[in-house]
Amino acid sequence: MRVLLLLALLAVVVIALSRLPAAWRSRLPPAAPSRDELVKDPVCHTYVLMSRAIRSEKGGGPAFFCSRECAARFQRGERRA
Repeated sequence: MRVLLLLALLAVVVIALSRLPAAWRSRLPPAAPSRDELVKDPVCHTYVLMSRAIRSEKGGGPAFFCSRECAARFQRGERRA
């Protein structure tokens, strides 16, 4: 009888301990999603992360470039590298 009581107590402790990490994880704030996206350079047609791209505006809206050289070519009107 004592063995069954000890086994039941052990099972309760194991179940309680196994749920503890899940409870801790639920209290943590969710990880912020990355908002960085790829943009296409209109001159050399490579893709660059928006956070690392060089931004220039000419015409109607913003354009993103992989380098200052591509941005300068775009400003001069050269579209292909």
